[in-house]
Amino acid sequence: MSEQIQKVKQIGMGFVAGAIVLLIVIFVTGWVVTSSSAQEQAEEKAEQAVNNRLAQICLYQFKQSQNIDEYLKEMEEASSWDRPDYVAEQGWATMPDSDSPNEDVADVCSDMIMKLEE
Repeated sequence: MSEQIQKVKQIGMGFVAGAIVLLIVIFVTGWVVTSSSAQEQAEEKAEQAVNNRLAQICLYQFKQSQNIDEYLKEMEEASSWDRPDYVAEQGWATMPDSDSPNEDVADVCSDMIMKLEE
């Protein structure tokens, strides 16, 4: 009888250990998402979508500028790290009804402007 109890304990411990490992794998790989992380992901996606749309306005404002070729040359010479700052300084990332440029929009817009050259 003692051997049977020992085997049942081992099987039970195996199930518990397996369940713990399974839960760890499920949460680490992202197969299951908690409501708070789902909310964070949704907010991040929404912000990206808004920035992508506003970057279209930024690109339009760039295209309406005089001396586009000169601006492109200056942006090519700048490091990719400095390009969003350049876009913000030129005012292209400043949206209508806003007094200051949006840094996230400037980042997306600088990438879009550089793709115009390709």
